[in-house]
Amino acid sequence: MKRDMAYTRREYIHRVPQSRISRFTLGDPTAEYEFAVSLIASKDAQISSNALETIRITTNKALAGMLGEKSYLLKIVPYPHLIIREHKFMSFAGADRLSQGMGHAFGRPTKRAAVVKKGKKIISVFVMKEGVDAAIKAIKKSSKKLPREAEVYYVCMEWKQKDYRFCRDCVMSKKARAWVVLGRPL
Repeated sequence: MKRDMAYTRREYIHRVPQSRISRFTLGDPTAEYEFAVSLIASKDAQISSNALETIRITTNKALAGMLGEKSYLLKIVPYPHLIIREHKFMSFAGADRLSQGMGHAFGRPTKRAAVVKKGKKIISVFVMKEGVDAAIKAIKKSSKKLPREAEVYYVCMEWKQKDYRFCRDCVMSKKARAWVVLGRPL
């Protein structure tokens, strides 16, 4: 048996904890946006559903304050499939007589987490050209809530069409931090 297998099979687990993320998509999904600003994981990480929900709330609040409700699209990309177990210990006087120590230490399911690999998106915000600075500020602000480091990249949506080149405005600007992660569009 593999040692580090993911604990995700819900049919074998009784009392599976609920994911804390209430909505994965916020904003206006019908509009056509010019830029995509993404938060990319710089290392492999397990991000709990509480942390993903905190990132969503922080980013949405900042974007709604700076841009308004209908001028962006916010997407949480990873889904928390992994179920985390905890072996709870008693910590009071005389607990050594009552507890079983590490005898039955499998633990009970307590929360859920998403496994994010290096170079994968955590959150994406789609905005027009005027909202790129606000989106970068909002994502940088919310990235402080993550357990690992992450980087903010933005890319022009025209680049996604056919020729895989950045549009002239992106390349000529001093903010040309547009980046291709692993040779794929963000």
